[in-house]
Amino acid sequence: MLRFHRKSKGFTLIELMIVVAIIGILAAIAIPRFANLIDRAREARTQGNLGALRSAAAIHYGATDGTWPTALLASLTPTYIDVIPDVVLPAAMGHAEANTVVALAGDDGLWFYDVAAAIGGVINVNCNHADSGGDIVNTW
Repeated sequence: MLRFHRKSKGFTLIELMIVVAIIGILAAIAIPRFANLIDRAREARTQGNLGALRSAAAIHYGATDGTWPTALLASLTPTYIDVIPDVVLPAAMGHAEANTVVALAGDDGLWFYDVAAAIGGVINVNCNHADSGGDIVNTW
């Protein structure tokens, strides 16, 4: 008895539809997890810059026998820190990159430095928005 076998050289429509469905499910799971990745990176950069500024202010405090800097730009650069780093907040908050230091609290997305605070020089981000984790940005 001779048997003829048909050689399959491709995929069936059902197999292709299953693969497309699996890719769709994976995309539906992965895309929301990475949607705010850029915003979280900007927040992390700003928190790192904030830590650098606070460290420079603390070094100034120790080097000047307990005197906080009178102004970040004039007192810290270039001796304690090369440049005042940028505040980088998510664009969804309506802020652009800026490294200006402001004197009054508000919501302009810049550095806020208060030398007259009870605990000494306090450096925060001058912004009243919540970050991607739900924390208010100016409490960093």
